[in-house]
Amino acid sequence: MSIYLENLALIMAVMGLAWGVSVARRDASIADVLWGMGFVLVAWVTFIQADGYWARKVLIVLAVTCWGIRLSLHIGHRNRGKGEDRRYGAMRDHHGDRFWWVSLFTVFGVQGMLLWVISLPVQAGQISTSPHGLVVWDFLGAAVWLAGFLIEAMADRQLARFKANPANDSKVMRSGLWACSRHPNYFGESLVWWGIFLMAAADPRNLWTVVGPVTILFLLLKVSGVTLTEKTIEERRPEYGDYVKTTNAFFPGWKRRAGE
Repeated sequence: MSIYLENLALIMAVMGLAWGVSVARRDASIADVLWGMGFVLVAWVTFIQADGYWARKVLIVLAVTCWGIRLSLHIGHRNRGKGEDRRYGAMRDHHGDRFWWVSLFTVFGVQGMLLWVISLPVQAGQISTSPHGLVVWDFLGAAVWLAGFLIEAMADRQLARFKANPANDSKVMRSGLWACSRHPNYFGESLVWWGIFLMAAADPRNLWTVVGPVTILFLLLKVSGVTLTEKTIEERRPEYGDYVKTTNAFFPGWKRRAGE
């Protein structure tokens, strides 16, 4: 069995265990906390098994580990004591007594498959034995990854500090990185995965793994990121409508005048 298939089997086994815990705790939000650490697990299992060029393997595994641990710690701290995420609560209300079974496929199964697809550059980049030496693509990828990591971490920190102030309960974060983009954290995450893809693309045979960063970009823009986050936010934060009119949704840019 190839490393790719072994990793897929491992991811699904871990997601199955996490599903069992979520059923016992009646809280599917564990899937979100597990998301980042799932990539860390794939990265290290691949690192141990693959015979690729060692310096590139180290570069990729450290990049994924730093990103994944930070993200899981951030989400875990953010969710602590707040109960199940409203998205899963809505699904639980919709499916009723069947949610425990439905969540196995629609939450944990889907996330497991997406995790495997998005991590394909992580796997391929460590499996490739060439080029035997770090090349410009590795350094470019590391630079893009670092920019994305810092943007995502800074944006999450700025928003967490803003929300920690009770006076901001119904207000909109408009300062720092959030003055340039309504979702700078998602933009940073996208850069992280494009950076890792560039490292894997040091071997031209790995260009097919572009499916990884394309998938996460699509999810962030159209599914679980910008679209889902903004679906109900204006109901909770009345100022958000004006924010939408003056600030780019994803890619950072200069502040616009309303109506432009």
